[in-house]
Amino acid sequence: MATYLITGANRGIGYEYCRQLHQRGDTVIAVCRQPSDPLQALGVTVEAGIDITQAVCWGDLAQRLQGTRLDGLINNAGILERVTLDDLDFDSLRRQFEVNALGPLGLTAALLPHLGDGSKVVLMTSRMGSIADNTSGGSYGYRMSKVALSMAGKSLAHDLRPQGIAVAILHPGLVQTRMTGFTKGGITPAESVAGLLARIDALTLETSGTFWHANGEVLPW
Repeated sequence: MATYLITGANRGIGYEYCRQLHQRGDTVIAVCRQPSDPLQALGVTVEAGIDITQAVCWGDLAQRLQGTRLDGLINNAGILERVTLDDLDFDSLRRQFEVNALGPLGLTAALLPHLGDGSKVVLMTSRMGSIADNTSGGSYGYRMSKVALSMAGKSLAHDLRPQGIAVAILHPGLVQTRMTGFTKGGITPAESVAGLLARIDALTLETSGTFWHANGEVLPW
């Protein structure tokens, strides 16, 4: 039985990670700002009041976890705000960088004492952060922040390798969540997370730093 910590755990993909990991018998620590009723009813440990953009919260969470080893750290929390060239909202650009890139990096660094040989760090990025795959433009804040997150993941893969910690950079697919407006063309959170967990379970130091689709496809940078 492994212990996993998931950020952004109150709904969507984060909640589904918690549900499936708990269902298969793993210990789950669900981190969020405000817990949802379904999350509280799940029977997992909920660490609420954590804003991943705030350094004080990184330290607070690390203190709460005193003595706990994490086999998996899943940096799932993220936001999507539409920013176009005609409406460059720089407050939104900064906010998306804070939540999508800087927060996961800072939290991972703060929780390193709880990780060790065999642990896995997961960064939930997006295909929209692939430079080679960008054929439509737009979405400046989301695309740019996800590129930054993927680069952080690649550097972490190198820096954490000596400690035996592997890093996965994952795209969930187009998923029916509130972030995507519950798009009819997407897959369900349950389908997405089943694929994501397969990628995490198969992750090794040899494959650390790879950018995967939930379906197993290796994505272009």
